[in-house]
Amino acid sequence: MAYWAGASRLAAIAATTVASAVLLSPVAAAPATARVQSVEGVEGVEGAADFAPQPNPGENPRQDPRRRPGRPRGQDLRWGDCAGVDDPALRCAEVTVPLDHRRPHGRTITIAISRLPATDPARRRGVLLTTGGGPGGPGVPLPSTLAPQLSPEVRARYDLIGFDIRFVERSTPIGCGQSVEEPGGYWVRTAAPGSFLGDAAEARAYARDCVRVAGWALPYATTANAARDMDVIRAALGEEKISYLGGSYAGMLGAVYAALFPGRVDRFVLDSPPNPDTAGRPYELARTPAFEAGTAAFAAWTAERNADYGLGATAREVTDAVTGLIRRAATAPIVVAGHAWTSGELGTLLVAGIYDERSFGLVAAAFADLAAGREPFVPFPLRPLPPAGVPGVPADNHTATNMAYRCGDGPWPHEARDYLRDLASYSARYPLFGPANANITPCAFWPRIKDEPVRLSANRAPGVLVTAALRDVAVPIANSRAVAARIPGSRMVTVDAHTHAPYPSFGDACLNRAVDAFLTTGTLPPADVAC
Repeated sequence: MAYWAGASRLAAIAATTVASAVLLSPVAAAPATARVQSVEGVEGVEGAADFAPQPNPGENPRQDPRRRPGRPRGQDLRWGDCAGVDDPALRCAEVTVPLDHRRPHGRTITIAISRLPATDPARRRGVLLTTGGGPGGPGVPLPSTLAPQLSPEVRARYDLIGFDIRFVERSTPIGCGQSVEEPGGYWVRTAAPGSFLGDAAEARAYARDCVRVAGWALPYATTANAARDMDVIRAALGEEKISYLGGSYAGMLGAVYAALFPGRVDRFVLDSPPNPDTAGRPYELARTPAFEAGTAAFAAWTAERNADYGLGATAREVTDAVTGLIRRAATAPIVVAGHAWTSGELGTLLVAGIYDERSFGLVAAAFADLAAGREPFVPFPLRPLPPAGVPGVPADNHTATNMAYRCGDGPWPHEARDYLRDLASYSARYPLFGPANANITPCAFWPRIKDEPVRLSANRAPGVLVTAALRDVAVPIANSRAVAARIPGSRMVTVDAHTHAPYPSFGDACLNRAVDAFLTTGTLPPADVAC
């Protein structure tokens, strides 16, 4: 999953990179004949509580007919300056929510929200919520960066409301005790011959650290709980219904909210949403072919411009040149201009390239510079930066939160043989990304979660508008189609492009007009639209 946001192309590239780095394999994956039948402690972290799953307390009676989530009543929102945001028009407040929505009078946490008022109070319809993707991306600053990209008609009608989901940055942030973020804010290890036991030990140690530092929060880090927080935000704002604009993971969050609170849905735009029904290990594996295809497209484009980049005259030569640099960095970091480039950072850089056709040239030039021993121009951080002016955020907050939601939302195997089987299969079919996507992660050792996934099959929300790019690498198009199909009456607007979360920053006039019309009038297109 990836961030969704950005006032410019470079910001969008940086945002997607921060959440979805997957490393290339420096060598072949561990063979299926490895003598590993199980991993000690794979069914749980020593010292972790046994967190039993509980039913969803959603409003939708088909999800859970017995109860509704508790909501703190009569919250007095105190609006003030927004920490770390240089926009005096954007005002911020904190909303109190239960840590465990099944126990509304128990421990509470705070969710940071922001507000940019509608430009025409006479035409104001209500609020348009938005947040970052990832999961792990901040949402509080988004109204300021999103507003200039929205049409005047949309801005006239909605207060833009941003929020950091629980445990991200300003919203009761957590960490896992690490001193730095992972490249891309995304924990992944690439399998190599004989590496599985070491990879499993590292994953187990990371999970143990997370339980030690943030064990109180991990059972409640789920998309369903983030959706329940959204409804508390709605109530605190005094709104009967909310409209919503969310891309990538934030689009999935919107779909889950619609399933839990269908009667509170006004106009929802879900941009390139992952399918909640396949969250977790199935999602990670299923998008591996798209990563390989994206690399092939990037390599072919770069080969056609060999005179500019010098990485090779064929797609194969370009791929070999790029993966050769990553293999070299896996042996020892490549030191250029005082910076030691790791294989993880170079993998993150490549993913930035294959996510968006507009970034092909920038990333090709960076690899060409590294190959020649020159300092590359990379206008975005390859590891998430701590939010300036926001005190108290752990050094590894983005990685920790991304890991918590990844592990909390979906099924993950707990047997070594499952990972070894997938490694053998996916590495053979997808040699670039299979050894990373199929490898073991800390989720194999994660404590059980006090929640269950929300399935879209029981969705009774009004139709939503789903937007997507046909050649999306980060979230393959099948996800968006599945979400649209599972929310009755929904429509899709697609653009034939190699990009991710195209509204509004990709700039396709056809797609943007369709979204603007829906947000302005509330009328969905009579049929799906292919732009």
